[in-house]
Amino acid sequence: MKIRDIKTFMPYVGRRKQLVVKVETDEGIYGWGESGLSSREQAVAAAVHHFREFLIGKDASRIGALWQEMYRSQYFEGGRVLTAAISAIDIALYDIKGKALGVPVYQLLGGKHRDYIPLFATTTGRTLPELIDQSKLLVEKGWNVIRTGIYSSKPGDRTSDGDPIYEPRESVATTAEWLNKIREAIGSEPVLGIDYHHRLSVAEAASFCQRLNSGTLDFLEEPIRDEAPEAYEQLRRMTPVPFAIGEEFSSKWQFLPYLERGITNFARIDVCNVGGLTEAMKVAGLAEAHYIDFMPHNPLGPICTAATVHFAAAVPNFSWMEIRSSPTEDLGFYDPDLFPVQCEQDGSRMKIPETPGLGVEFDEAVASRREDPEPSGRPRGFLRRRDGSITNA
Repeated sequence: MKIRDIKTFMPYVGRRKQLVVKVETDEGIYGWGESGLSSREQAVAAAVHHFREFLIGKDASRIGALWQEMYRSQYFEGGRVLTAAISAIDIALYDIKGKALGVPVYQLLGGKHRDYIPLFATTTGRTLPELIDQSKLLVEKGWNVIRTGIYSSKPGDRTSDGDPIYEPRESVATTAEWLNKIREAIGSEPVLGIDYHHRLSVAEAASFCQRLNSGTLDFLEEPIRDEAPEAYEQLRRMTPVPFAIGEEFSSKWQFLPYLERGITNFARIDVCNVGGLTEAMKVAGLAEAHYIDFMPHNPLGPICTAATVHFAAAVPNFSWMEIRSSPTEDLGFYDPDLFPVQCEQDGSRMKIPETPGLGVEFDEAVASRREDPEPSGRPRGFLRRRDGSITNA
């Protein structure tokens, strides 16, 4: 079964563009994949087309060997653009192989460890009363893992150029106060976490943790940028709050210091960034050896969700999977017109598909009508501090 063609699609779905990849074979079997490098879709699509030139005619069943060819054969290995492209192609190849053998993808990964995938939901409120109401609603609806967002700025608080303002110290003070009150409102049983989207320094993150009541947070996600593991080690010594890190990691090598040196407590792997299912399963073994569970990053659409579900089913060390569709948040990423077949959500659980392959389909005709004319999706403003300087997005 030879690869006949590789195609890319970049429709706008919900609030962001999605880069979908289709791998076709000479036997008529095709597979779907998705890239996770949001807002860099054009760069990733170019990398996919680069790989296409030497993948056409290759045996689609040799997934591991093709991964090595894509990663190692061009001298300048790795990087987020290249591994995002590899991820999409790799996932599509697993979809093809599952369909060819008549089995769901998780069977190719060793079979399933669980009967369903536990999910966590994210609140969207901009005020404390909204956050408390949404958190209580999630608990009432059976969600026992809740992630909330940070205080960023007051509505309409922008620079003269129209960019939103974000001041870390203002955020730290307000967010810590709000989290303490959310915990009081929902009680001690639900898991409560927060995503700081790497917007703090070490000192700011430590100050934030010191303002929290004991037992308020069960995980702190991406408080600082991840380029320097030593900075996270410094922060690790300053707070007992568990860390959830890894959504931007693009290889097992990038994960390695965070696993070996006990820096992270939950691995936020993104199968559409890390190098697809082939690389994700290697990270899974490293994490299991260090008693670290996965809490996968899943902010995209049904293809990313399906690939993540199969990964989550096949690894023993797993906690919860991110989902962007809940009683308090639905960003429109799971459009049934564009994705007529997709994984089925059952409240705070995701059912594991039993159909061959990933269990997802994509409508190319609908996608062609949704192509976004902007080179990298809709324009997004930069985050700036009050003095006009750029800060982390």
